[in-house]
Amino acid sequence: MGSALTACSGNDDAAAKKAPAGDPVAKFVRTAPGMAAPSAAELGPHEDEATGLTITPGVETLTVTGAKESAAVALENSDGQVILTLLADDEGQAHFAYIPDKPLTVQSGEGDLPTIDGDVLFPGIYRVRFGGKTSADVRVLGVDEVAGDDFYAKQKLGDGFGYVTMRDGVTLSVDVSLPGPIEDGPYPTVVEYSGYSPSKPDEPQPGSMIAGLLGFATVGVNMRGTGCSGGVFEVFNPAQQADGYDAIEAIAAQSWVKGNKVGMVGLSYAGIAQLYVASTRPPHLAAIAPQSVIDDPWREQWPGGVYNGGFTKQWLEERTRQAEAGGQSWDGERIAKGDKTCGANQLIRSQNLDFGKFGKALVNFPPSAAARFLQLLVPRIEVPTFLTGGYQDEQTGGRFPYLFNKFDPDTFHRFKLYNGHHPDGYSPMLITDWYEFLSFYVAGEIPNIADGIRQASGSVFEENFGIDQNFGENRFADHLPDDFEGAKAAYDAESPVQVLVESGADTNPVGTTGERVRWDFDQYPPKDAKKTTWYFDDDRLLSDAAPSGEGADSFEYEPDSGRLATTSASSTDFQYSQTKLPIHYEQAPEGNLVAYATPELTNDLVLAGPGYLDMWVKPGADDGAVQVDLTEVRPDGEETYVQSGWLALQHAGEYAELTDEYQVEYTFIQRDREVLKPDEWVHRRVPIMGVTHIFRKGSRLRVSVQSPGRSRPLWSFVNPEAPADTQVTIGRGGEHATSLVMPKVDGLEIPEGLPACNTLRGQPCRDYIEVSNTPAGE
Repeated sequence: MGSALTACSGNDDAAAKKAPAGDPVAKFVRTAPGMAAPSAAELGPHEDEATGLTITPGVETLTVTGAKESAAVALENSDGQVILTLLADDEGQAHFAYIPDKPLTVQSGEGDLPTIDGDVLFPGIYRVRFGGKTSADVRVLGVDEVAGDDFYAKQKLGDGFGYVTMRDGVTLSVDVSLPGPIEDGPYPTVVEYSGYSPSKPDEPQPGSMIAGLLGFATVGVNMRGTGCSGGVFEVFNPAQQADGYDAIEAIAAQSWVKGNKVGMVGLSYAGIAQLYVASTRPPHLAAIAPQSVIDDPWREQWPGGVYNGGFTKQWLEERTRQAEAGGQSWDGERIAKGDKTCGANQLIRSQNLDFGKFGKALVNFPPSAAARFLQLLVPRIEVPTFLTGGYQDEQTGGRFPYLFNKFDPDTFHRFKLYNGHHPDGYSPMLITDWYEFLSFYVAGEIPNIADGIRQASGSVFEENFGIDQNFGENRFADHLPDDFEGAKAAYDAESPVQVLVESGADTNPVGTTGERVRWDFDQYPPKDAKKTTWYFDDDRLLSDAAPSGEGADSFEYEPDSGRLATTSASSTDFQYSQTKLPIHYEQAPEGNLVAYATPELTNDLVLAGPGYLDMWVKPGADDGAVQVDLTEVRPDGEETYVQSGWLALQHAGEYAELTDEYQVEYTFIQRDREVLKPDEWVHRRVPIMGVTHIFRKGSRLRVSVQSPGRSRPLWSFVNPEAPADTQVTIGRGGEHATSLVMPKVDGLEIPEGLPACNTLRGQPCRDYIEVSNTPAGE
């Protein structure tokens, strides 16, 4: 996967479809041009008469079985050119998904890409050459090339474990849990789709468990290549997106599904998957409720272009392990009990990639990876969406607000934002809101939680979040029993964006989930936000105006700062009170950062949205990276973490179509990268992820610039190497003025009292330490 796209179908029209005018990356929905919808004969495995192989063309993939071990299996494009030859694995299998920029012969089944220079397997017509013979034409599909309605309608699923068939013939394992007998249906139904274990019998994932408790039928679906599902696993690739479409359509066709439309639920993996699936526009998808999501897998692994060697790396390594044959243990148990489908589905697992190696090899954003860039995909979503997230999410980060203004404004959405942690979407702070949305947009019913369920919920929330709190009140009880339209009209009239302010400050016990106040916004940032600029000035100050004279401060670059451990907590510890988390939030040593702060604020200041540091920098080396931290210096001598941003300084190209007043987006592609000259000024805008924070009267807003590291628990960074004693110089005046740009919001209800230190979820505190910036050259 390289810096330029090369159509592999041999069709000249394909090149014209790859890169729309003004878009620096590839067209992200790839369909073979000029071809009719696929016929039933073009779908699923083909027993090829000429070669004797079984050939399974899928969505941007083609799998071959039936060869001999180490036999050469060559793939030809429609012009008869061999574009890749794979040597079959010990099961006689070969899987084509990535095509090099020039023909290669590669051993399959070793977990590696054939090369990082090349592209994906584009939709179109191909042939397989094997044993001196050439197969009949086979059609590789695009995401939007779907099966006919009959394909989905003929599939039958009942209560319990089973399988659903994809358009390429691959079967995915599912587990159906109905709230009552089939004959008492139909039931409102939600689907949870991920690569964890959503189809493991009798152990539903959290979203399904809660939905089932509240009266929904639930269906857990394992992605291809995981659990008992067949196919080759890959993270969020188009085949996985298309499978979501197929699963939704097949499940919605069941007689026990109310209205023959289903919703989707899930947090994290299962939340992210919903966005991909919804972007394929399944006709029978009613609504989605994704929580704690990312906006792009590459940017998650390379925040600001700096490799994340912490949670993301570990997560991908775990996906590789669990996608191995029998990697989730319960699949092995099913095989031992006689599940032949599950057993047969394990054989192809040797063709899975090593995702840790795969991601780390992609130093620059591959243009074809635009097919997984959710900022480009969510405009295709046509169903109501309930999306929540925490700005300081220790696992998936805080880029999710960049998605908000990409959704179709004419499609219903409800966004909830808060300071906090990855699991908080299922906490009592938000779960009633989640249920209300699903009631209106999936069940078509007035939300009404039974008293018995409400009373029992307190012990569940205490066990999982450390707070004894029940489901919220039935807010639409006045519309019961049958004024659904009135209740829904009232719900729909509420603000599309809601900010839950200072979660953890007033809860009992403190530091657990729960907001002090809710702010209603029309969008995020709100329309009435004021673009506000603070300039780096002399005497460590942030000022309203740029200094007229030239000036600069410098710090010593720390390549190893990104590897410093910031917590001994595990990912599951973040469900509980902030006060109990062992977070080592320490400032870089003097000389290894520069910092600037406003004078003590004379009024409360609220920042709400993403922003950026408009920075002039001399990098001191031909490569380097910076981290920008926002903090609040409090009147009590403590300092509270607010938000961060990162940028590898060689990345110079901003993505114009996605950059706006507050969002700065980089392309991160090879051609927009430049080797730096150590002693020459470069201008970079460092993106700062979205946040909402109250800086109280008497506090100071502080900005620090340093090497990446120290600020985010569970994240670590592999910083670019540089010579010892490299000095990074930051401009602060004249032609090289550096400034912070953020959206400021006035006129909001401010809760009284400064929150106690280390009670705000996701925002650790430390003792404030003054920094003496080092003027450049000293």
